[in-house]
Amino acid sequence: MGIIAWIVLGLLAGIIAKMLMPGKDPGGFIITTLIGIVGALLGGWLGKVIFGVDSVDGFFELSTWIAAIVGSFILLALYRLFARRR
Repeated sequence: MGIIAWIVLGLLAGIIAKMLMPGKDPGGFIITTLIGIVGALLGGWLGKVIFGVDSVDGFFELSTWIAAIVGSFILLALYRLFARRR
């Protein structure tokens, strides 16, 4: 996938992760978008390392979306945890 596809996938994965974790975030829309993009990359990497699957087959593959959403969910949870401690 190209970089534009990763940005779009990360944006959508960040929005979906935010909908799965309702509540007030310390950051706004931009932070959620960035978390989604990094989470998509993290989810793809973790899927490959832990499960040995190539989770980044293509933009419309279900495994790609699941990996991106799980990665975004993990990063959003960590962000909320550390941002509330301040």
